Amino acid sequence: MKKQLLAFLAFLSIPIFSLRAQNKPLETVGHVDLQKYLGKWYEIAAFPQVFEKGCTCTIAQYSLKSNGDIAVKNTCKRNGKTTTANGKAVVKDKLTNAKLSVSFFWPFSGKYWIIALAPDYSYAMVGHPNRKYLWILSRKPKLDEATYHHLTELAASKGFDLKKLVNTDQSCN
Repeated sequence: MKKQLLAFLAFLSIPIFSLRAQNKPLETVGHVDLQKYLGKWYEIAAFPQVFEKGCTCTIAQYSLKSNGDIAVKNTCKRNGKTTTANGKAVVKDKLTNAKLSVSFFWPFSGKYWIIALAPDYSYAMVGHPNRKYLWILSRKPKLDEATYHHLTELAASKGFDLKKLVNTDQSCN
């Protein structure tokens, strides 16, 4: 009975802790090696956004441009057809490389902050400091349950509302 009560109290404290975390600045990882970060990433879960409506099998591909910017190519399946969006990312924090600005339609851009990253670059979590955008990414179409759980707990501790998180269908990859 005591364990159940403690578990229940812990469950209740998550939203309160999350609200407090929303008022703090969003912390990023300490450093990103951009060469290791480049390449293909599968979207494992995300907060639904209008620009991804109806998408499955979502993939982001990052490559270095000759001017030092990063080319971004997002693809997904929508109504049985492949949809592609091309954009660019610019590093905004050269000390850590963890804060980028991504643009698909000039002059509009969004903050792309890397808030979790595996030591071997096998997974990443990206968010926006307003906590309205969140993506869990992996180098493989599936992420093991323990890692996924770790990332969702981390997101909650950083003030993200996990009720908004939706798993991405990667069954075609």
